[in-house]
Amino acid sequence: MMDIPFQALVSQAMLGLNNGAFYALLSLGLAVIYGMLDVVNFAHGAFYMLGAFLALIGLDYLPVWTGIEGLRLGFWMALLLVPPLVGLLGITVEALMLRRIARLQPIYGLLLTFGLALILEGLFANHFNSGGEPYGGKPAALEGAVDLGFMMFPRYRLFSMVLAIVVCLAVWWGIERTRFGAQLRAGTENPDVARAFGINVPRLRSLTYFLGTALAGLAGVVAAPIYTVSPHMGSEIVIVIFAVVVIGGMGSILGAVVTGLALGLLEGLVKVIYPPLANTVIFVVMALVLLWRPAGLFGREA
Repeated sequence: MMDIPFQALVSQAMLGLNNGAFYALLSLGLAVIYGMLDVVNFAHGAFYMLGAFLALIGLDYLPVWTGIEGLRLGFWMALLLVPPLVGLLGITVEALMLRRIARLQPIYGLLLTFGLALILEGLFANHFNSGGEPYGGKPAALEGAVDLGFMMFPRYRLFSMVLAIVVCLAVWWGIERTRFGAQLRAGTENPDVARAFGINVPRLRSLTYFLGTALAGLAGVVAAPIYTVSPHMGSEIVIVIFAVVVIGGMGSILGAVVTGLALGLLEGLVKVIYPPLANTVIFVVMALVLLWRPAGLFGREA
């Protein structure tokens, strides 16, 4: 039996859990949009990329373009401003494009968002370095490492992991336990009855897409100091995110969060136990889950 040092196992488990937090945050936005709007949003990775690039532009390019140094957008301001900006773009896409095909089969929404993802990726690839650029706006307070007792863990990665988990739980609570969440679900499951009770269904649809895309933008800002900001960062992760959503159950909010964290942890452990399987273990799990339970672990059977 392979002798694996405990330190290496725990270190990879923590890094895997950190990646899992990003999977959960991105999967949550995708699950919200599909669960509420029945749209397979293939542009989700592009909105994630857009969030990271807006943070980079605000830090490095905005002062140069305007000639005003005071317009430099630091990390904390980007964390507050970028997600709503990405969400507003999401509302525009929903109102001008997705609403027109709302009554068609879901495949049309997938094709439309796939085309939108290619357009956004192409635009940024033409105007920025295709190989990616580093984001230098990590706050000084989050530099260095934290002593967890069993290992030294990067302070920023710990912050990003906790933030992602808190946001995921807050969104789940808001959708499942509040009056607004109840209206949101009612407007999705039976829009005619919801209208009869005075609920503005089109507005709810727009707010849903705003929430889903804003979560992707938030994930992009949080990921910028860790990963290289590149036009292809969204397309590299979106397939994994779709796999997470399928395993958790299409449209299941809780499934997206729990599965994202669990699969990130599993991926981290596999990197130590059997590295050649690390890049494919999520897809192996997806295949097994689909054979055993096609609706996903937390999904409802049709």
